[in-house]
Amino acid sequence: MLTRRVIVCLDVKGGRVVKGVNFVGLRDVGDPVALSTRYEAEGADEITFLDISASAEERATLLDVARRTAEQLFIPLTIGGGVRTADDVARALRAGADKVSLNSAAVSNPEVLTAAADRFGAQCVVASIDAKKNADGVYKVWVKGGREETPLEAVAWAQECVARGAGEILLTSIDRDGARTGYDLDITRAVADAVNVPVIASGGAGSAQHLVDAVQQAHADAVLVAGILHDGLTTVQALKQVMRDAGLVVRGSPSAPGVAA
Repeated sequence: MLTRRVIVCLDVKGGRVVKGVNFVGLRDVGDPVALSTRYEAEGADEITFLDISASAEERATLLDVARRTAEQLFIPLTIGGGVRTADDVARALRAGADKVSLNSAAVSNPEVLTAAADRFGAQCVVASIDAKKNADGVYKVWVKGGREETPLEAVAWAQECVARGAGEILLTSIDRDGARTGYDLDITRAVADAVNVPVIASGGAGSAQHLVDAVQQAHADAVLVAGILHDGLTTVQALKQVMRDAGLVVRGSPSAPGVAA
């Protein structure tokens, strides 16, 4: 059986971790290095940093934070936001990232996925897709931090990203982001069933059962969690225990800080 991953997402702005609802209403929730090491100690399988403002200045800040965090972590680190070229991917990897997430840049220039995969391997390339259902019930891809709709349909775009070299899909429901009402199982299942690479469900986690549903009902390979951890409503360890109780295979108990799990 596949081991399911629990990934903690840290949205970074101005060198701090922030969190909002539906991509707006951001509030400060802490220091990224301190939160990353805490979540690793709790049993997180991976950490994802997303620079949600993505200007050149913010990207430099994120790389500095990533560098400092990578020195402390023993689990994989993914960073994204403002990554536009294969050279940007190289800079992120040099800063200590294990994987790099591309979103808006991939939509405007799909060849960047191929260029990055050719240089660094598909396992380093994550296609991040922000999806939102329109009035016709079609899930469209949005870019620029969920501010701009594109003509792309989410499932077809996910398939193209994989064809161009992406080794993983990070699928976020804009409608569910921060709402804590559960992942959007319909679009998650549609994408997971349409591609042959791991799909990470993102947007909407409000309870451990939501993580179980994303895997069992929507066929996600991994689940991404943020707000309920930042607000102290649960822990990675507690989430994983519920997943185990539901019959899912997850990695073992958390380690002490500074010790690899």
